[in-house]
Amino acid sequence: MEEFLTSNGVQYEHHDLATDKPARQYLNSRGIKAAPVTIIDADEVIIGYYPKKLIPALKLDVQVDLSGKTSWLAEKYDKILSAAMRATRQLSPEQLQRQVSWRPETLRDTIVHIISFPELAWRSHEHGSMSTEDMRACRERLKDVVPPEAITRYGEGVRRDIIQFLNSGNNGAFDRVVPAHYGGEVSVLELLNIILSHSTHHLKQVYWFMENELGVKPQNPASEPDMEGIFTPAQLI
Repeated sequence: MEEFLTSNGVQYEHHDLATDKPARQYLNSRGIKAAPVTIIDADEVIIGYYPKKLIPALKLDVQVDLSGKTSWLAEKYDKILSAAMRATRQLSPEQLQRQVSWRPETLRDTIVHIISFPELAWRSHEHGSMSTEDMRACRERLKDVVPPEAITRYGEGVRRDIIQFLNSGNNGAFDRVVPAHYGGEVSVLELLNIILSHSTHHLKQVYWFMENELGVKPQNPASEPDMEGIFTPAQLI
């Protein structure tokens, strides 16, 4: 983000939300709960690093190349979804049915959530939304995906489909603007970026639960390099 602004001659103030309490309070007062966020003239709010929104908002005369972002997303989704499936393979059916501490659901529900939200995000280019109704229908469709092997089989299909989509070069699909429960009116590519952060945060929670509640050490978990560049909230639970 800062490289983009600097390279295009944009003057800005940087605030580190990890250490800047007034900045966090300001965002909370405006109901902004995601980062990174750019606020232009105290009016226009752009959540995430999205040049296609930043360029017109800042009146910049530059072209956007999506190829780097799509390949980056494909790589990160490969890492995060593969890691979620590795964690699932370590767990017994009984462990997957344990209640988690961050919301009224089971560990199985959280892991399926990690996988299903990316599926909903990429499929939004086909049916035009990622609404609460879409999410409700998805939960109903996946209610019988319960055993570890069924979850990993489902996850592998989603991982394969997302990577294929992101490597397709289908800029029309990437740029389609859809109404989403997460992010409001966003392009499909923007939505996939938002949901990547969402799923990664939940994966970190799964690792915490495995170690602290189940006494299971995650084998070959997603590493810091795997998660590099993916924003997640500082507060885990």
